Amino acid sequence: MNKKPYLETMPDQNGYFGRFGGAYIPPQLEKPFAEITKAYNKLSKSHNYISELRSIRKHYQGRPTPVYYCKNLSEFVGGGQIYLKREDLNHTGAHKLNHCMAEGLLAKYLGKKKLIAETGAGQHGVALATAAAYFGLECEIHMGEVDIKKEYPNVVRMQILGAKVVPATHGLKTLKEAVDSAFEAYLKDTDTQMFAIGSVVGPHPFPKMVRDFQSIVGFEAKEQFKEMTGNLPDVVAACVGGGSNAMGIFSGFIDDEVKLYGVEPMGKGDKIGEHSASLTYGKEGVMHGFNSIMLTDENGEPAPVHSIGSGIDYPSIGPEHAYLSSIGRTNIGLCNDDEAVDAFYKLSQHEGIIPALESAHAVAFAMKYAQEHPNESILVNLSGRGDKDIDFIVENYPIPKKSN
Repeated sequence: MNKKPYLETMPDQNGYFGRFGGAYIPPQLEKPFAEITKAYNKLSKSHNYISELRSIRKHYQGRPTPVYYCKNLSEFVGGGQIYLKREDLNHTGAHKLNHCMAEGLLAKYLGKKKLIAETGAGQHGVALATAAAYFGLECEIHMGEVDIKKEYPNVVRMQILGAKVVPATHGLKTLKEAVDSAFEAYLKDTDTQMFAIGSVVGPHPFPKMVRDFQSIVGFEAKEQFKEMTGNLPDVVAACVGGGSNAMGIFSGFIDDEVKLYGVEPMGKGDKIGEHSASLTYGKEGVMHGFNSIMLTDENGEPAPVHSIGSGIDYPSIGPEHAYLSSIGRTNIGLCNDDEAVDAFYKLSQHEGIIPALESAHAVAFAMKYAQEHPNESILVNLSGRGDKDIDFIVENYPIPKKSN
């Protein structure tokens, strides 16, 4: 008997990837989350839902996005061959719209009136505000006060699209606090609102649901890469915070003999509070309704974290990433703030592509990997464009002369 594809077997019906995942939620959330699970299980098999989503992806989002060969950057590095899956060309400039349009469509089928969510770098917030505008829904986005200042262009975009942006003003005022704030607001009205989680995190069914919606990235990339080269890439790499863009592209290659690297943000150093490298330095624990690997302080509470990329400064990681790492299917790459900025400028100046700082972590890893493995090909998920980061970058890092 043929073995079932991985995506059909994981997670189990209770939302567990091995021992990771599940739904650790208060009683008042059990009914609405069960409603979402039931609706998703039904609609994911529905011709009408699938066909409407495919039409949206093609005619509104502009899918498929291309795979691009970085000839100049590959030659500059002088090693292996670097390719990009250009999710920065997806409408709104990042991969986030892949699941936001699907979640918006799901909310519409459920008769909800409002979408509510958290955002870090603002890309999920912009994408959800876009979906809300498309489907005629209200939208409320919770964002850390620190990230609001850092990613202000995305705040303006959300407001222009009609969303209400709510600052998270407690704690470190970044992504974790935005999630806390959004959950609190959702709990006040689970009847007319739908929580639209922005990554492969949170209680079941969100890690599975967001992965499935993002898997279009991997399926497209696999077909495109084979058409371009006749082979599969040796390596697929993506940055990881919660991990939606990484699970999206990994999904297409998970049953193949391809090395998968999730690139974690090493920030400014290896001490607690200086990085967001959950898999590298974390331990098992429950946060935001799911069991995974998380960074903790001396009291066992979620630790303070840092990354120059606001979308990946999260003290835990999606449960599927924790599982795949635990069984040795995925590998960990590391990239610090300075390396990400260097890759940001190198890709911009050698290829004319300005990446999001989050995505620049994966580009930096690919540059190092290519130097060390000159006979291999590496496919990077360029999960977002860098328009949102330009002001922050030029204020803090001088523009270098192009290096030859």
